[in-house]
Amino acid sequence: MAARTAEDSTATRYEVVIGLEVHAQLLVRTKLFCGCPTTYGSPPNTNICPVCFGLPGALPVLNKAAVEAGVRLAVATDCTVHTTSIFSRKNYFYPDLPKGYQISQFDRPFATDGRVACEVAGRPLVVRLRRIHLEEDAGKSIHDGFPDSSVNTYLDFNRSGVPLCEIVTEPDLRSPEEAYAYLTRLKSILTWTGVCDGNMEEGSLRCDANVSLRPVGREELGIRAELKNLNSFRNVQRALEYEMIRQEGILRDGGTVAQETRLYDAQRGITVSMRSKEESHDYRYFPEPDLLPLVIPAEQVETIRAALPELPGARKRRFIEEFGLPEPAAELLTLERPMADYFEEVARQGGDARQAANWVMGDLTRVLKERHLEIGASPLPAARLAGLVRLLASGAVSGKMAKDVFEAMLAEDRDAEVIVRERGLAVLSDEGALRAIVAQVVAGFPTQAEQYRGGKTTVLGFFVGQVMKATGGQASPELANRLVREVLGGL
Repeated sequence: MAARTAEDSTATRYEVVIGLEVHAQLLVRTKLFCGCPTTYGSPPNTNICPVCFGLPGALPVLNKAAVEAGVRLAVATDCTVHTTSIFSRKNYFYPDLPKGYQISQFDRPFATDGRVACEVAGRPLVVRLRRIHLEEDAGKSIHDGFPDSSVNTYLDFNRSGVPLCEIVTEPDLRSPEEAYAYLTRLKSILTWTGVCDGNMEEGSLRCDANVSLRPVGREELGIRAELKNLNSFRNVQRALEYEMIRQEGILRDGGTVAQETRLYDAQRGITVSMRSKEESHDYRYFPEPDLLPLVIPAEQVETIRAALPELPGARKRRFIEEFGLPEPAAELLTLERPMADYFEEVARQGGDARQAANWVMGDLTRVLKERHLEIGASPLPAARLAGLVRLLASGAVSGKMAKDVFEAMLAEDRDAEVIVRERGLAVLSDEGALRAIVAQVVAGFPTQAEQYRGGKTTVLGFFVGQVMKATGGQASPELANRLVREVLGGL
């Protein structure tokens, strides 16, 4: 029997309902309620103080920069930013939570009712945001990597108190592909606005997914499972695909899906039960007694709104309208702001946006991956790549020659114009000289010329290739094609 996919199993009887919770570490220098640094990779338990541990007499002081970063995200996602919000204590016991509670926001978050617009396979998708709230991170439990890890767990409290924004969607997503598209766009917004660096490997961006199934046509939500341990957007998609099939199997057999938290095992591609899912009352939330209400003046919100950069969705639309880029190219070029900035500089200076897009997405991206570099550390400045695009667009070099010039620019750190001039790589566009070469080539292959006269026009490409070979690839392809036709037609 053929294996069923997630789409096959749910398409006819059940509808999947997905909501996502993303924790984004705010890109600020110090923790949410103290002056300890947020530096990643510091020696264990060095970025800590009495406030991190909630020791007697230590009082939290709210980080202004963290609040401003949160507001920046809220206005970038069309949220309503509330003038007054409240911090609460979320009480639970876990070894890496030194205070026995986490300072978060519960019933009165600072931002609600937002939206993120994205596309899935060319189809527009708007995902509503229920809330964005500020909270502090917990520490880290380390279960492996030590000689005695089989019997001991080690604790690193450096992350305790690191500022987070939790972004909670409404249950608007109806497929793993939609979840992936939303997360990709949200990450772009976070990085473009400087709210978060988006580094999932370092834990700067973490995602939990709530997924349930319900019979097609029913409004009431099904019993949901929460998925954790999702360390990449692709793993979010894979975990959701597996969970859809698992829950559908339970329902099809007449069973009931358990409300629980499950971990995704990336090695086996399955989810496994972790614990029963807690409800909000289990955490015994109550207002944080050591913090005043957070007041965000409306004028401060408007100042932050006015300072926002052009957001990725708007820039994507502009690239399509202004530069005539196809939608997939515009999407790829606007995933990261440095990439979009680089492309736009190449396009404007090079004079051919489509050629610029091809070079940035193609050869340049290949080099960056090979050298494990980000676009900001590109070995080829945008102005230098634009010079190559200008030569190509003007017909001064052919596509093949441009590839050679590109590699020479990387090796020699010189402009394309200089390399072309010194190596004599300019396209041969002298019609008289090229016609003589074409005539010699045609004379050298009488059998193929006879085939052409007999109606086998496909040999035209053979002759053009021989002309390019005879000129070392320097002949203008368009001119060579025309002259070959003329010479063959005159026989």
